[in-house]
Amino acid sequence: MQATAYTYDPETRSGQVLLDDGTPVAFDAPAFDAGGLRLLRPGQRVRIETEPAAKSPQGAGADLRITLVTLQTF
Repeated sequence: MQATAYTYDPETRSGQVLLDDGTPVAFDAPAFDAGGLRLLRPGQRVRIETEPAAKSPQGAGADLRITLVTLQTF
């Protein structure tokens, strides 16, 4: 799946991407590290791999969990 980098914190190696429909989805350090990137700038096109996110008992939470984020290449 493709997305656009929205935020990135180099200290925590976490941030958010925007899906093509504008939905923000957060990623954590393990997802960033899995992609082998050293830096990510807002606006870069990225490829992400996802899995269903675990729901809290109240049913709150995002529908997707990003497991990998890397640059989109053509």
